[in-house]
Amino acid sequence: MIDRLEKEVDMLERHLQVLKMVIENEPIGIVKMSNETGYPHHKVRYSLRVLEEENLIEPSSQGAITTDRTSEFVDDLGGKINEIIDKLDEMKIDSVPTEAE
Repeated sequence: MIDRLEKEVDMLERHLQVLKMVIENEPIGIVKMSNETGYPHHKVRYSLRVLEEENLIEPSSQGAITTDRTSEFVDDLGGKINEIIDKLDEMKIDSVPTEAE
């Protein structure tokens, strides 16, 4: 059950790392991102596709570039992550009573 969440968080981490590289180095291509992150080309390509579907980046002849929506997304990101952290904290189960209690 938790394994799927961990995989999603890992994928989100990769997407955000790719987005950060685009923000800091635009325009930037797949090969450079793959070399700098260590992610295989196909994973970088997938992250770029997801980011493009969310209108956070767009392709150019020189490589990926940010869009008008990128800044707003980045501004809201910290708050959204904190909301998720709070929700996960509320889900914790402190202990399970034993039969002796």
